[in-house]
Amino acid sequence: MREDEWLAEQFEAHRARLRGVAYRMLGSLPEAEDAVQQSWLKLSRADTSGVENLGGWLTTVVARVCLDMLRSRESRREEPLPESIVGRSDPEREALLADSVCLALLVVLDTLPPAERLAFVLHDMFGMSFDEIAPIVERSPDAARQLASRARRRVQGAPAVRDRDLARQREVVDAFLAAARGGNLDALLAVLDPNVVLRTAPADVHGAEAVANRAIRGGARAAQRVLVNGAVGVVVAPRGKLMMVLRFTIERGKIVEIDAVADPERLRQLDLAVL
Repeated sequence: MREDEWLAEQFEAHRARLRGVAYRMLGSLPEAEDAVQQSWLKLSRADTSGVENLGGWLTTVVARVCLDMLRSRESRREEPLPESIVGRSDPEREALLADSVCLALLVVLDTLPPAERLAFVLHDMFGMSFDEIAPIVERSPDAARQLASRARRRVQGAPAVRDRDLARQREVVDAFLAAARGGNLDALLAVLDPNVVLRTAPADVHGAEAVANRAIRGGARAAQRVLVNGAVGVVVAPRGKLMMVLRFTIERGKIVEIDAVADPERLRQLDLAVL
């Protein structure tokens, strides 16, 4: 077997892991595929005769590519993804990937600075040591450990209410989501206060039946529980892309108000964490 054929075979053996790293780093299947392709180009042009662990070498390469892409994204954060990239997305495949990662986690990861995100993903999700991560983020191993630790605290969050209250909130929100996904009007009415208000643009929605019908039309398929400012809330994130956050006011086991936050500036001000 020629060397280029052997390299191609080895690369294919590692492709799934590389795509997994890139997807968790970038939160976009098309961008993840681009990062994996760039890694292949680097491999095909590199002298790998002295590489003992090709899988580790490739993971490092794809991580550096993703870090550069994240930093570039940071510098143009207000700009949407180019249409050419969006157009190449495979919605079904990306939905499966997003489900396997957890939509809420993708949304929270997207709030982290690039170096923190990389340190957390590589260490906590793929088991790389801080000695391996340090050169990628151009820090010492101790500094890389601190990056991952800060990211972990952001990802896990800190409840602003007591555990007992949090459990009650979670029960109500879970019931709301299950009923909305199942189109169960009666179940929705059971968790909504008769005078519930849905705060949303362009106009608020008043009353349990009107709010329930709006929730059922939304389907809630792209919704998932999160901590929002320390309380149980919901992110609506099709394929991991944050579109809206729902904040709930719950009294005596009933939802009395839902604040639907979709404005990008308000979204950036929210403290999101995986529940």
